[in-house]
Amino acid sequence: MSIDKTSAPAEPQTAENPEAAAGADVAVDPRLLVREQGFAGYIGEFKRKIRAGDLGSIPVVVGLIVIWAIFASLNSNFLTAGNLSDISVAMVGTGMIAVGIVFVLLLGEIDLSVGSVSGVAGATFAVLNITHGMAEWLALILAILTGAAAGAIHGFFFARVGVPAFAVTLAGLLFWNGFMLQILGSNGTINLDDSGLVAKLSGYYFSDVAAAYGLAVVAVVVFFLTAFFDNRRREAAGVPSRPLSEIIVRTVLLAVVAFAAAAVFNQYKGLPLAVVLFLAVLVITDFVLRRTSYGRKIFALGGSIEASRRAGINVAAVRISVYAISGTFAAIGGLFIASKITSANQGAGGGDLLMNAIAAAVIGGTSLFGGRGRTWNALLGVLVIVSIQYGLALQGIASPVQYMITGGVLLATVVIDAVTRKTQKSAGRA
Repeated sequence: MSIDKTSAPAEPQTAENPEAAAGADVAVDPRLLVREQGFAGYIGEFKRKIRAGDLGSIPVVVGLIVIWAIFASLNSNFLTAGNLSDISVAMVGTGMIAVGIVFVLLLGEIDLSVGSVSGVAGATFAVLNITHGMAEWLALILAILTGAAAGAIHGFFFARVGVPAFAVTLAGLLFWNGFMLQILGSNGTINLDDSGLVAKLSGYYFSDVAAAYGLAVVAVVVFFLTAFFDNRRREAAGVPSRPLSEIIVRTVLLAVVAFAAAAVFNQYKGLPLAVVLFLAVLVITDFVLRRTSYGRKIFALGGSIEASRRAGINVAAVRISVYAISGTFAAIGGLFIASKITSANQGAGGGDLLMNAIAAAVIGGTSLFGGRGRTWNALLGVLVIVSIQYGLALQGIASPVQYMITGGVLLATVVIDAVTRKTQKSAGRA
């Protein structure tokens, strides 16, 4: 008996040729195979990213390890609990400002006013609280709102009027610096209450050892549960996800870092309040950028303004809001800096603060060209910069040399960023 081949249903090509099926999956998205191949698949995916120039935070982490190793070999005091705790507190002011800079850089823009805005916030708080006797909590809120308003003004002229961000924020740098000098008056320095609310931002420590270890436990548990359930959701949706082995490895690495940091803090004064607040800000802002529609709009604008406009995104509103966020975090950073020295003075917001804030965001891994970065980059970048500053200070090296070394690190980071983008373009990923 013969079979009518014209009427018989054709077998799927994937059934006849499994290799073709696998090739089809790879053509769609090679990352879909990672969860099927387990940890070996993750290693293959990691190698693919390296070849494509997607280095992530690897260079800055390696650089930080090298920096710590060099300074520890030069001076045994560098890795002491007291010095590391001081570094962690000193980095918070600049780190807060760098968080706002990350938002701006994601748009592919720049904000040169953050140093002056931070100085205005500290001066505003000091004048309202010390000179005029306003309650600390109210003066604190008004100081932060002052930064938000300054940023929104910059964003308005940039987004609505069409003035380049560089010019607007450069004008803001000059204007707000003059405004700070004006409100501080002829004295130029206002000392804060040593036991007040703002002073405690940098001066308060949770002395109970359970605080540091408890925070480490919470961080590790929350990280694992978040990654695990997010992975389950992605698997159910059929989108790229990490193998369980990778999640476990990441959790173990985080646990090592978290408990080591807790042990260091407990060997000195305890867990600094400033570090707790900084980590809370990083978690919240990272969630906003990666898990909300607003965050996706920021990344979209950094990728293509015209495409974002055609997709229905209110470009002007997002730009204004991003600059308002930058001003807000500049103000918060300014309050932490004022807290560290318990005063507001005419030098606030000047010096290398602006350079360090921008450098921290870029060194941490945020692209100057927009569309790539995370707020956690601010933590890595500012940790590198402050570590260099403290290490050089222990060696008695003068400030001019510190500037040159920090500038060299920044240049190297920008070069890596530019080379990475070229590699990604050649690999068809940018």
